[in-house]
Amino acid sequence: MLELSRRSFLSTSLTMAAGGFMAPQLLAQAPAWDVSQRSPLPEGVEILFPRDRVPLSFIIDDSTCLVNMGHFCMPQFAEAWPDREVYKKPWQSWPREIPDVFVREFGEWCGENGVKGKYSIVPNPACVGWLDRELPGWSRRQLQDSLKLVRELMLPNWDIHPEMITHTRVINLKTGRPIEEINAGTMENSFPQVKKSVDELAEYIAYALRILKNCDLPCEGFTTPGGFGNLVKSELALAARQALADVFQPEIPHYFKYVIGGDGNTEPKLEHVSGVGTDQLEFTVNVPAGTGDWFGSWEGDAVSEPDKYCTADATGGRMVELIERKQPAIMLCHWPGMYCNGTKSGFQAFQRVVTSLADRFGDQTQWMKVSEIARYWTARAFTEIQSDDGILRIKAPFACPQWTLRLPRDSGKQPVWRGQRLREVSASKDLQPGTWLADGSAVVLCVDLPMGASQVSWA
Repeated sequence: MLELSRRSFLSTSLTMAAGGFMAPQLLAQAPAWDVSQRSPLPEGVEILFPRDRVPLSFIIDDSTCLVNMGHFCMPQFAEAWPDREVYKKPWQSWPREIPDVFVREFGEWCGENGVKGKYSIVPNPACVGWLDRELPGWSRRQLQDSLKLVRELMLPNWDIHPEMITHTRVINLKTGRPIEEINAGTMENSFPQVKKSVDELAEYIAYALRILKNCDLPCEGFTTPGGFGNLVKSELALAARQALADVFQPEIPHYFKYVIGGDGNTEPKLEHVSGVGTDQLEFTVNVPAGTGDWFGSWEGDAVSEPDKYCTADATGGRMVELIERKQPAIMLCHWPGMYCNGTKSGFQAFQRVVTSLADRFGDQTQWMKVSEIARYWTARAFTEIQSDDGILRIKAPFACPQWTLRLPRDSGKQPVWRGQRLREVSASKDLQPGTWLADGSAVVLCVDLPMGASQVSWA
């Protein structure tokens, strides 16, 4: 599997932090659950994708309320890495704000077209101000209206993540102020550059989560900015679980850090798994993206290349490749690259990608939030299924909507789910919870799986 930094989609086996390249031997991965460790499924039984469709999702980084992170991050990055030409762009000419009118336009269009994903809210964007207090340069009413827009428009279809605290300067948690020194080691994009304990990392992550909790923004996961945690990848996965449990207590904690390239598998990984088969089950879900950022880039000044995601006729591009491989197809972008300094060219390119995918693959795919994908893969991994005299007995540690199974058919009989007959459909595209489909000598059934015991019988 090829794991890449989000600011570059490289054909290399190295992972790039914002501060430079780090050798792979320094990047110890979190131990991941191997599906072969699960109880074997009965012969002929297979857990399919939800509704037997390839999951799609859209991960948006560097978003927040009002602040254009491209404008405010650039001079801070330039000071920390003065020799990098990429940070010497004319940021002064870029708008300081990505207005809520654009957030509304984007969110409403995505809602009308079924798009779901993850939307970052940086708690103290580029050190401009604290979203749970004041945002200098904007009135308190403007800030409160912006947060209200996120809660009402974005939350239904998008997971909200903090992207650490500032996405630029590391904050001293005792003072709430940026660390005085300015260098690669004091920027969140490449922090830490020495080993940190799980507790230290969790404390930093929890600080960011609490700010969003103060803003009435619930979080089941978080996003790392750039190379945050590159030297402590295993500890980071444990810290993710600890911090999220401390602040929000989600059933299924997850995080976003990685991009999977090449032939690597884009399915989520369950890390630091313990207590399987007990009521003390613990884990963290690592949900990766599967594309680079080929819209307007993190600065918002790049020319979009939508064909890299999906050509106009949906016969090529990375998203098409993943769909045809039947792997989760999760797009990545940065919020300034949607707005593109007021031109909205990135948003327009994104709209074309979404419509092209829908035209060709609309019946084979479905948009999901990152947390929904994390839940589904958790249910796939830990739900126990046993066959007992023709009855499938199922024990699920977590509920899971749209849970879909293929299983051998019993002598032409129809499946019965928890004592209730299901409605038969004639095509895979019509699968919804509470339905089943004849598939040769097998059947495919789609149900909302509850926590605890369930069964499939025949009638």
